[in-house]
Amino acid sequence: MVKIKLPGGIERKYKDKVTVRNVANDISTKNRGSAIAGKLNSTLVDLDYAIETDTKLDLVMDNSEEGLEILRHSTAHVMAQAVTRLYPDVKLGIGPSIKDGFYYDFDLGRTLTQEDLEKIEEEMKRIIGADEPFKRSEEPREDAIKRMEKLNQRYKVELIKGLQDQTVSFYTQGDFIDLCKGPHVSSTKKIGAFKLLSVAGAYWRGKETNPMLQRIYGTVFTSKKELDKHLKLLEEIKKRDHRKIGVALDLYSFQDNAGAGLVFWHPKGGVIRNIIETFWREEHYKRGYDLIYSPHIAKIDLWKKSGHLDFYKESMFSPIDVEGQEYILRPMNCPFAILMYKTKIRSYRDLPLRWGELGTVYRYERSGVLHGLLRVRGFTQDDSHIFCRPDQLKDEIVGVIDLAQYMLESFGFKEYEIELAVRGMGEEEKYTGDSEKWVLAEEALRSALEEKELDFVRMEGEAKFYGPAIDIKIKDALGRGWQGPTIQVDFNLPERFDVNYIDSDGLQHKVVMVHRTVLGAMERFLGCLIEHYAGDFPLWLAPTQVRILPITDKHNDYGIRIKNKLSEMGIRSDCDLRNAKIGYKIREGTLEKIPYLLIIGDKEIEEETVSVRSRKKGNEGSVPLSQFIERVEKTVKDKA
Repeated sequence: MVKIKLPGGIERKYKDKVTVRNVANDISTKNRGSAIAGKLNSTLVDLDYAIETDTKLDLVMDNSEEGLEILRHSTAHVMAQAVTRLYPDVKLGIGPSIKDGFYYDFDLGRTLTQEDLEKIEEEMKRIIGADEPFKRSEEPREDAIKRMEKLNQRYKVELIKGLQDQTVSFYTQGDFIDLCKGPHVSSTKKIGAFKLLSVAGAYWRGKETNPMLQRIYGTVFTSKKELDKHLKLLEEIKKRDHRKIGVALDLYSFQDNAGAGLVFWHPKGGVIRNIIETFWREEHYKRGYDLIYSPHIAKIDLWKKSGHLDFYKESMFSPIDVEGQEYILRPMNCPFAILMYKTKIRSYRDLPLRWGELGTVYRYERSGVLHGLLRVRGFTQDDSHIFCRPDQLKDEIVGVIDLAQYMLESFGFKEYEIELAVRGMGEEEKYTGDSEKWVLAEEALRSALEEKELDFVRMEGEAKFYGPAIDIKIKDALGRGWQGPTIQVDFNLPERFDVNYIDSDGLQHKVVMVHRTVLGAMERFLGCLIEHYAGDFPLWLAPTQVRILPITDKHNDYGIRIKNKLSEMGIRSDCDLRNAKIGYKIREGTLEKIPYLLIIGDKEIEEETVSVRSRKKGNEGSVPLSQFIERVEKTVKDKA
């Protein structure tokens, strides 16, 4: 007898060995056909896997996240089969499932075009229609190498040689075979609605010294309705791409002559950044922070002592020779705050010290991963370091959460997800600091979240080696998650740098150090803001809040007077004095996403009013200038 335990306390017994598919068909008619795979004691297996001993079984449904991953991976195999049929000399790389889709890397003798993608899609449809079963097979490692060598698949040979297992598994559908761990759907016909999206270059195994392959991206869902919904989302994401909007609105640029990954802020982008930074400084001063400034480089010995040279060397730029001594561009700001702390003896009465810094750091990122403002080589962190006593830790964390919530809501982010990153069970050796300190820190972070009545997910094994953390992922207008505020408790640096305070007992005690950001990198946050608002910033953030549009030259003087009045009141405005038709001026202002356009003609001069056209409401008619200014000032003050 084979005894199988199922979720919900269900148990089934079978006289002979039984497949996962048999069990799936047996337990519930309503679920028949919806199981895509099984999970035996946490190991994913195909539906045709034969169960021969007592075990625990979970069914993986096609609409679950794991089910979708299997569906995506299977579709990647079908795509590789189609490419192999169309281009027989192709060399195959890898083809995993990814978030919302899949990709496969190919070494081809030609560059693929959009027309090629359409041909590949058509071939995939033929393969799917043929209802070809996915069949798993296993063979000794050496035999697998010979098989792939015979097929002239050198990348597969390299992958097999890198495996430790002596047995290698393959999957075959029709005339196509691929190295794969699995599982897969039972047949190509089980693949739902799919779409190939794009082609991009990708170095083999991510190394720039390796050949450049062509990576085809695609997506697949269980129904056409879900696929259409996703494609519509992708179109919306494309419209909101900060790289395109940033150029269109003249906010920033990258200059090849200066180097990749280095941002040049244009005047309009500079205005937005200055607004954010000014707001950031004001709110920090209100909450008892002091602001500091520190150098952009330091001797290599500092980074050795901090541990960055050991743990972050690959992300650091090469040393700079200065009069025979090696200096390094800073990858982080924290050692500088510590050096300033240690310039004098600190008493327990001096704590907490809250030091904030908008500190620019430099990290080496490979050119292939640079992505607009989201992944750059030089960026400014809204960094702060708090030095406190153990008994102050929880209240300091609550204060940071309060500040983070206020900042996020001010910028229009109402939804976010919170993770509490802690040590993995039984993995204490991976972390620095004694267990008592870890318990104290985790308790302080957890208690602070509970006091704020915030839901969070405990992430076992996700803590940094030096301490646990709270990570907040903000959601934009499309529901996408972005890395936001983080609060990290650090035991490592106080130990390495011997950072102490004199307690009431007259003895030295180690400070508790908290690293935190409430916005993250300014560059990444600006990119997030651009995509969240699609460049249509709220009034308080708009680089130009009001544009005056005189209809003809005879209205220019009145327009200039209005502009000067607005400037006196602190309202950012300009006056379009070009000899152009008013319709053209309106269109230009609309494309630049300026919140208010004030149209000036004879009537407005005679009545001393302005004709208001807003992005939100369109034509609002004529209103007295003083009334308009009052409305703008209130909207800006409320950060509406």
